[in-house]
Amino acid sequence: MVDFLKSAKESSRVISQLSGSEKSKILNKMADALIQHSEAIIRENSKDLDYAKENNLSSAMVDRLLLDQKRVEAMALSLREIASLREPVGRVLDGWVNDIGLKIEKVSVPIGVIGIIYESRPNVTSDTAGLCFKSGNVAILKGGKEAENSNKIIALVLQSVLEDNNLPKEIISLLPDSSREGVANLIKQDMFVDLIIPRGGEGLIRYVNSNATVPVVKHDKGLCHTYIDGDADFEKAIDIAINAKTQRVGVCNAMETLLVDYKIADEILPLLKARFDEVGTEMKGCGTTQSIVEIEKATDEDFNTEYLANILNIKVVNGVFEAINHIGRFGSGHSEAIVTENYTTAEQFLNEVDASSVYLNASTRFTDGAVFGFGAEVGISTNKLHARGPMGIDDLTTYKYKIYGNGQIKE
Repeated sequence: MVDFLKSAKESSRVISQLSGSEKSKILNKMADALIQHSEAIIRENSKDLDYAKENNLSSAMVDRLLLDQKRVEAMALSLREIASLREPVGRVLDGWVNDIGLKIEKVSVPIGVIGIIYESRPNVTSDTAGLCFKSGNVAILKGGKEAENSNKIIALVLQSVLEDNNLPKEIISLLPDSSREGVANLIKQDMFVDLIIPRGGEGLIRYVNSNATVPVVKHDKGLCHTYIDGDADFEKAIDIAINAKTQRVGVCNAMETLLVDYKIADEILPLLKARFDEVGTEMKGCGTTQSIVEIEKATDEDFNTEYLANILNIKVVNGVFEAINHIGRFGSGHSEAIVTENYTTAEQFLNEVDASSVYLNASTRFTDGAVFGFGAEVGISTNKLHARGPMGIDDLTTYKYKIYGNGQIKE
């Protein structure tokens, strides 16, 4: 492990000095290589799908794991979009001349060596590698065992492009020891690793956050809510609720709890239930909800559960104040939405809800690096420092001060 990390640290000095045009050119070559090796990638992915079936992984997990030609092409497109982004390194963020004539510049620089621990989706391998490369960082990747074959072939394809361009393959590497012990070792190697980004289940996040000596930006669970206000447009509200829950159920920005203003509950809940019944959603509700529509009872444990499945909690609340309080109690700081035509209520919700992304009259499903114009994201940070929400290339940089003098000495 130490020898591997030393090589990674040494290669960080190489990539940090590449120009923006060189990085973009290589990223486009990586995209070409993914397409050229798509058959091999899909073949290796089929081994992971067989493993998933043998181990009875959920349908949501299998969906996240699957790679077909369309998804490989999407991976390549993501690398091209990352390549086209403005250069994040070397930007002068601020600058001034002080009273003794020192010219001071605050300049963006790479973080260095970044360890990314993730589960399920093999496209994360190419997305995060591309983001780290564009921002001048070394990527050490640790995917889940359920995607082991897919991750290996994707990493090999990307490394072959690095070697073809006379760059160290360690710039993009899979963690050589993928065991729990290997992860435990990695997150304590603060001599060589500058940042750990865990994205996955609650247990993984808690373990890394509790045991790491390397700084951590966590990408925690998504307990997302949509609040339908008493001044909502019903058609708009129902469409948004259906999309937020069912467009893709096994993702962190899918809605888990629907909050409904008591003023419209009698009228809108039967309409919502009819639409959710059409798409096979299992619904659980508070006592007031149960008095209006026939569904199972929701408990506090349910309100605190990230289902990642076609299951929805419903709670009737006494206006926006109670909706904000419920989100404050159960939300994970990911994505929250309000549906209303009342500007004052909307602004209260947007200003008071503590989450990385807050929406007015739109689905929480839009919390995504590509949608936000980042090309892709390393994940959705639920931290407040140093990055929050979809984490793109700018969030993979830090800064330093460059000071230009002309013989000044401290008096």
